[in-house]
Amino acid sequence: MAHTRIGIISDTHGLLRPEAVQCLAGVSHIIHGGDIGRPEVLDGLRRIAPVTAIRGNIDVSDWANSYPETVTVRLGGRSFYVLHDLKTLRITPAACGIDVVISGHSHQPGFNTKDRVLYLNPGSAGPRRFRLPVTVATLDISARELCPVIHELRM
Repeated sequence: MAHTRIGIISDTHGLLRPEAVQCLAGVSHIIHGGDIGRPEVLDGLRRIAPVTAIRGNIDVSDWANSYPETVTVRLGGRSFYVLHDLKTLRITPAACGIDVVISGHSHQPGFNTKDRVLYLNPGSAGPRRFRLPVTVATLDISARELCPVIHELRM
């Protein structure tokens, strides 16, 4: 299997920063973990790569109705489960054959592995909240490993 790079973004709240676009350039697919804010954000991301998106708690306008609250997608030979708030996880990912769980909501970037499942929150790429960083993530997928990286956007 060839090396694949996935871009992961969440909590844009209607703002697609040029720095996020630059950081995601060259990825083969983008996952948006909800709280999109405006459909134009997804239009901008689709100019970079195909997009899988879910709606978050702020995505209540009519345009957002076509996006699910959770989705499972297969990319780079791995199974991804995407939901907005990790606290609402109602499945056991390892038992379901999930390799990666993507979430957002908390605006706190980070990742960890539990039961051989990678849990990744890219943080928030939208308007800065409190003192939290503005971030996106990339995930390099190879036959042997998953290599997540959190990128703090410099503005």
